[in-house]
Amino acid sequence: MERPSVRRLREEIQQTKPFQDRSHAAGLALLRTADEAKRGVEALVEPHGLSVEQYNVLRILRGAGEKGLPTLEIAARLLEKNPGITRLVDKLEAKKLVCRARCTVDRRQVFCTITAAGADLVNQFDEPARQQGQQFFRGLTGTQLDTLIDLLDLVRHPDNKDNKK
Repeated sequence: MERPSVRRLREEIQQTKPFQDRSHAAGLALLRTADEAKRGVEALVEPHGLSVEQYNVLRILRGAGEKGLPTLEIAARLLEKNPGITRLVDKLEAKKLVCRARCTVDRRQVFCTITAAGADLVNQFDEPARQQGQQFFRGLTGTQLDTLIDLLDLVRHPDNKDNKK
């Protein structure tokens, strides 16, 4: 017997055949859900001329403080891996939301910092993003949210000993 949630997913993506197995259905459900979450963030930031990836870079740099971060460190912290980090930073620098400076110790490294304008812009999104997150997850209790976070961690890190409880 097909679970109602699996049937709804098949209907959403207009798939008439059953999924290959549970992991196939789970993977597609995860991708579909992530896409909906991303579209919500896009709706928040795009009217301000930002992409979701640019917004993520601004959040990372805001968290880094005055010292900033090397470009490759920003790339490592991105939610979605993006090989075009230089292009992302170029666009943010053109908008005067970040600035770059060569490292004095290692000239190969470029440090990026958020500008005051960049910080002001990303700060504007804090409350709307919090409210959007609450709305997105409104169907889950606090305990269910904790379980979801734990389960997603287990998917990303199946061999982590903390997950073997």
